[in-house]
Amino acid sequence: MSTNDTLTRAADTTGVVGAILASMSCAACFPAIGSLGAAIGLGFLSQYESVSIHYLLPLFAMVALAANVIAGVRHRIWPRMVLGLIGPLLVVAAALLMAFHGIRAEWLLYPGLVLMAAVAIWDLVSPPRRRSAQPA
Repeated sequence: MSTNDTLTRAADTTGVVGAILASMSCAACFPAIGSLGAAIGLGFLSQYESVSIHYLLPLFAMVALAANVIAGVRHRIWPRMVLGLIGPLLVVAAALLMAFHGIRAEWLLYPGLVLMAAVAIWDLVSPPRRRSAQPA
């Protein structure tokens, strides 16, 4: 595995974990994941709700988005790249709707987080390999 693959995998994982943790800070915005965060001892994150929703959640989703674009273009596995892009885009959309319009958008956030986590697990279990442009 090359250094670039390791970096994109680390960036993707960081983006997924960061987005999940940031969304756990707002139990009022995203009740299911906020309750889970409180149950595992992350209730103290609620004091950082505004920072998490306005800045951290979109930032971590954008990190995962960038990592998936770079890996997708490098490996040329288009279905995997499309799945890797949909999750972070849903999370960014949910964060922006929540932050700027006050619209509860858990119907976007939860599928986005699940898809981000599923693609990250898929990348860990079955790392992508570069596909050649022309068969030999």
